[in-house]
Order: sequence, then structure tokens, then C-alpha cells
Amino acid sequence: MHTRLYRNGVLEKEGFPIEEVSDYVRDPDNTVWFDLCSPSPHELGLIGEELGLHELAVQDVLGDHQRPKVDVYDNHLFITVYGVHFHDETLDPVEINVFVTKNALVTVRENDHFDIGEVVRRWDAAARLATRGVTFLLYGLLDAVVDAQFDLVQDLDGQAEALEEALFEEQLRSGRELQRRMYVLRKNTTRVRKIMMPMRELVGTLLRRDQDIIDDGVMAPYYQDVYDHVLRATEWIDSIRDMLANVRETRLAQQGFRLNEIMKRVTSWAAIIAVPTAISGFYGQNVPYPGSGETWGFWTSSVLVAVTSVGLYVVFKKKDWL
Repeated sequence: MHTRLYRNGVLEKEGFPIEEVSDYVRDPDNTVWFDLCSPSPHELGLIGEELGLHELAVQDVLGDHQRPKVDVYDNHLFITVYGVHFHDETLDPVEINVFVTKNALVTVRENDHFDIGEVVRRWDAAARLATRGVTFLLYGLLDAVVDAQFDLVQDLDGQAEALEEALFEEQLRSGRELQRRMYVLRKNTTRVRKIMMPMRELVGTLLRRDQDIIDDGVMAPYYQDVYDHVLRATEWIDSIRDMLANVRETRLAQQGFRLNEIMKRVTSWAAIIAVPTAISGFYGQNVPYPGSGETWGFWTSSVLVAVTSVGLYVVFKKKDWL
């Protein structure tokens, strides 16, 4: 069980059943965290009744994918963020819903593709801040989510720079590998931007709102650090989009230049072929020629036409003109 109990900033218990949470949250000196992974509507309903969660917030968890946001209710906050996860080279974000009360933090994960253990390790590494209660736990969660997104943006930037260099590599110019990589990278970048752009408003709201849960002078600089990371990542993702747009334009220009080269070569071949065609067509082969009037002459000319056509096809195919 992913559960923890802090009392006056000291970790006292973990791994206990969720059924015991209601007993612990009654004591204001306690801070409780527990995690739910793909819970059923019935389980969420019970948790909502125990903690007094707003029905609209519970419905948002059960509904379709939400936009990253923070909703402020009378006795709790409802936050939606996304962890990063890849499936077959494609980004598949993991929705994480968070309920924040005065002394309880509830994380609801869409699936187990988000490593909640990394969040726990961050809490343990900064145990000195545990006295700040729920504010500290929420900071550790947001910090882990934003850092993972930041690392992903950094990786996407490296892939975009590699694409720029690959534009002029002959082995990729002549195939479809570059186009596939461009498509995957543009798709992942678009998805990252969708889950990162609202994070500026989300973290900014936590810093601006006059809430007893978040308004903590000690933790404010830590939340500001998360906000700075979000700003850097969103600005970086916009620069990556511009870079990909330039790569796409350059690729299209290269294809145009390549098509012009092919057309010049094909025109040259057509001119070479047109010369004997024009001559033979002008004379109509009315003068005697080897095999004239003979069956073997007809077959010889037919085979010659076929071999010449196949030879030209092989040459064009080898040069990637067809």
C-alpha cells in the first residue's frame, strides 16, 4: 500500500490500509498521504465521503482526460497534472489527479506507468521540510512531475538537433527514415506542449492564491523554483517547434532541388532517346536494314526495344529516379 503518516513532521508509519486514513486525519498534528491507482468509482466515492471532497472534483477524476489545472474548493484543492511515459516511441501521458486538504494528500494515478516511488524518494531526500505538512508533499510531487517533463524537453531538443544534422546525410536523404523521425518528433512535441503550457497557470495559481494550505513563506521559494522550471521548459518547447518547422521547410526545399535534378537527368535521357526515334521515324525504316522482311529481324528489334527499356528502368531505379 502506498500510504504514509507524518506526525509533527516525522514519518511515523507507512504501508497501512487506506481504511485507517479517516482515523488519522482527525488529528490536526497528522499529515497523511495515500495513493490510488486506477480506482473504481465506488472506491473514489468512499474516499470522497471520508475526506469531504466535492462531487465535481470526484467526477473530474472519473471523466475523460482533463486539462492540467487547479480547482479551489471550500475545504480542499483539486489538481490535475501529467507524468511522462513512452509507448512505441510515442509519448503517452499519465494523468495524475491530486486532492489536497489541510492535512491529507491523495494522489490518483490513471495507471502504474508513473513512478510514484520517485516522488517518495524526493520526500525522503528533503525530510527536513516535512514539518510543512501537505505543502511539502505537494511540492515534492510537482517537482518530480516538472523535472520529468523538463528532462523530456531536453531530450526532444537533442533529437531536433540530430534531425538538423541528418538533413544532409545521404543515407537518410534517400530514404523515408528521416520523414518518420520528423513525424514522431513533431507528434511528441505537440503532446508535450499540451501538457506543459497549462502548468504555468497551475503553479502560478498556487503561488498567487491566498490559501492556508499553500500560503507558506518557507515553501514559497521551492514553489517558485518549480515555476521557473516550468517557464524554462515551455519556452524551450516553443523553440523546438520553431526548429522543427525550419527542418520541415529545409526538407521540402531539398526535395524540390532533388526533383529538379531528376527532371534534368530524365530530360537528358529523353533527348538521347529522341534522336534515334526521330531518325527512324523520319525514314520509316523504308530502306533495307539487317533482318528486313525476315521474321528474325522483327524479333531482334522487339528484343532490342525490350532490353533497352529494362536497362533504362534499372538505371533510373538505381539512381532513385523512379
